[in-house]
Amino acid sequence: MKALLELVGRHKAGEAVGIYALCSAHPVVLRAGMQEALRTGSPLLVEATSNQVNQFGGYTGMKPADFHAFVMRLADEAGFPRDRLLLGGDHLGPNCWQGESADSAMAKSEALIEQYVEAGFRKIHLDCSMACADDPPVLPEAVVAQRAARLCAVAEKTHARVGGEAPVYVIGTEVPVPGGAHEDLQELAVTRSDAAAQTIASHRDAFGRWGLEAAWPRVIGLVVQPGVEFDHHKVIDYVAPKAKALSAFIEHEPHLIYEAHSTDYQTPAALQALVRDHFAIVKIGPGATFALREALWGLAEIEREWLGDGEGSHLKDVVLGVMQARPQHWQKYYSDPARQRLDLQFSLSDRIRYYWAQPEVREACARMLNRLGDGPLPLTLLSQYLPLQYAAVRDGVLPNAVGALLHEGVGQVLRQYVAACTPETGEAITREPDLALT
Repeated sequence: MKALLELVGRHKAGEAVGIYALCSAHPVVLRAGMQEALRTGSPLLVEATSNQVNQFGGYTGMKPADFHAFVMRLADEAGFPRDRLLLGGDHLGPNCWQGESADSAMAKSEALIEQYVEAGFRKIHLDCSMACADDPPVLPEAVVAQRAARLCAVAEKTHARVGGEAPVYVIGTEVPVPGGAHEDLQELAVTRSDAAAQTIASHRDAFGRWGLEAAWPRVIGLVVQPGVEFDHHKVIDYVAPKAKALSAFIEHEPHLIYEAHSTDYQTPAALQALVRDHFAIVKIGPGATFALREALWGLAEIEREWLGDGEGSHLKDVVLGVMQARPQHWQKYYSDPARQRLDLQFSLSDRIRYYWAQPEVREACARMLNRLGDGPLPLTLLSQYLPLQYAAVRDGVLPNAVGALLHEGVGQVLRQYVAACTPETGEAITREPDLALT
């Protein structure tokens, strides 16, 4: 975590620098992140959430050690140095077991933390803000902090046993819940600075009670609500004046910056303002897989127009059919029957991301990509269905090849985060022409 600690130190010294956390398990998204990090020479922070990867497999089917091996294999294939790959765990706590008693959920949370640290994850978000079955609906701050400290003690004990770099920690949580708002957004309150102060004080006290004074300086981030969120079809953008007091407050904490969740779909200017205002860790999850889906949908249309439907992949129909047959990942989110088909495909919460690993969907993707082949696609169809990739091809900075076009769909989004986190470079906005293409 040396690179992350150094970055936090630079930010606290006055530099408007940050890092983005890529929260995805899709190989195309992760490879795109590695490509952009290779381009800039920067580290890449990849995070797994507790419902995505846990000791029971999560929705990806991967335990923490499996996810570590998976990401490292992708890094080796991409030629990305392992020592520049940072792994984090997000919302580690009782999130997956809220329907159980607090004793049961916390016991499973301890096992979760232990496996994450054993597997080599070193950025740990301690999040015990959610109520369990026998808890009151809203937990007192002191209870949240004591539970977080309890999990930190497990992480520290595990690190002492397995060795390696010491973990760094993030505390606090955002509102609404992980993954974007469940319902249509009406208004959104920025975290008050006194509430942020209370969270820090409660956790500092709890760490002391658990004998974790040595770990406290490695608490580098506090998750708050800076006033950004998205729901199915709209985005609330960052408005700096509304977060002025919150931004100023953290300047007096010697080793803490803010971590901003749900920054997906923010404008480039808003992302830069967030990092400048000390929300120096910005997270992207559904926004990256939304960009992937856009690219895949565009390629599916090119396949249909260019090669016909006869032996086609019918990718859209396959994906929607699988989603309808297995609705557990979306049915409580998309409640309006009149716009269900629209939401299934185009909702900003991107519940499609739960289905890319399904065998039928993987087969349809592979069939489409095989049909399109390695050769150039018609420029006219690129212009129609993938206009941003078309512009990059015409500018000579992107090969007209299916793999490159797909990765570029994600890369265009990630470069906005790179630019926000490293404002002294222009890497995210402009790319040098590829001389091999001219």
